[in-house]
Amino acid sequence: MTAVTSSLTDDQRAVLALWYEVNASLSAYHKLLTSFGNAELAWQAKVEAWRQLGIHHTHLKRHEQPEQTLTNIDKIQQALIEGRYGLLFADESDYPAQLLQIYDPPPLLFYRGNHARLHQAQIAIVGSRKPTAHAQKITFDIAQYLAQAGYIITSGLAMGVDKRAHLGALAQADAEYQGRTIGVMGTGIDVNYPNHHDKLFAQIIDQGGCIISELLPHTQPHKHTFPRRNRLVAGLGLATIVTEATIQSGSLITARLTSEQGKQVFAIPSHIDNSNAEGCHHLIREGATLIYHPQQVLEDVSGQLNYDRGSYKTTIVSQSNDNSSQKMIGADRSEVASSHVTSSPSNIKTPPSAIVVPEHLMPVYEQLDWHGQDLDALIVATALAPPQLIGQLMELELLGVISVQGGRYLRV
Repeated sequence: MTAVTSSLTDDQRAVLALWYEVNASLSAYHKLLTSFGNAELAWQAKVEAWRQLGIHHTHLKRHEQPEQTLTNIDKIQQALIEGRYGLLFADESDYPAQLLQIYDPPPLLFYRGNHARLHQAQIAIVGSRKPTAHAQKITFDIAQYLAQAGYIITSGLAMGVDKRAHLGALAQADAEYQGRTIGVMGTGIDVNYPNHHDKLFAQIIDQGGCIISELLPHTQPHKHTFPRRNRLVAGLGLATIVTEATIQSGSLITARLTSEQGKQVFAIPSHIDNSNAEGCHHLIREGATLIYHPQQVLEDVSGQLNYDRGSYKTTIVSQSNDNSSQKMIGADRSEVASSHVTSSPSNIKTPPSAIVVPEHLMPVYEQLDWHGQDLDALIVATALAPPQLIGQLMELELLGVISVQGGRYLRV
């Protein structure tokens, strides 16, 4: 990684000036850049030249006040020097290469925390702001599992599913796997929203995670800032998991953007009368991949990554066809590349603590899911005598791969 940007070059000051004067409008910024060739020429252009391009009158008004623009750039420069946040520009090697492949990449990113996380393989997890207790547990467990497998969990720092995804990724006993989460903000980098998430923000940064925003400092939450945040969540990840969402949920926007970017969308099913999961069921009906265990995500997306500035590409690591690999519960299928430079298969790790489910317990284990089943249902499904079934369930529970909640047996 290169040094953190604290001293701005003339070109970078021009990019910031343009970004400030168009008030972080992607369409206006790219129109000016296309018309004038670079940010410096666009910023030096007369107001009349901007007007002829159809630039919004509020942007024209800012362009007529260059002193105010320079004052704001100086404030950002001072914040960088003081280390309150960092800044990445799209033409720098530290800028996440995968964002350069989306339709409208931001010209810059403000960040707090460990920006190296941006170059590691990520999986997005999104969902309802008011999830059921079951969805909260599922989200936490999936995030924890995938983080232990070497992935970074990316989400939008909102209440509900987003928060549980971040917390699951942070809940790692092994220091090597801590801080594997990125939060994408729908506000300025210095605006904590929701307000009561101050502790979450601090925990992400303190444990080695990262928080980013394309918006200017002091930008307050607005209904238009969150959909644009969603495109970054989708753009950073290899895939998106929706754990629970209503049919009107903003998570479906993230899922759509993920699909439009040519990436895989995963959805967790639920009971058909769960209105909070209608969005997931809709996604599955429209072609999203139904999953009931995070191992299924690993099977589809785990791989060795090479981030190329010209072409963001994924090289899939060849995996064994031996069905015995499915018996490794809690095993890391791969440790994905932790850098934007080429990495070799020697980076792939399997932890020594993987739990092996004995052959004689596999038929019962395979009948279980994350929703839970009662004893009567398992007797019918396994055709085992009750004493034999109970004995095997006790063995699985002692192994730590299942639990009992309210008389229902489920995977952990």
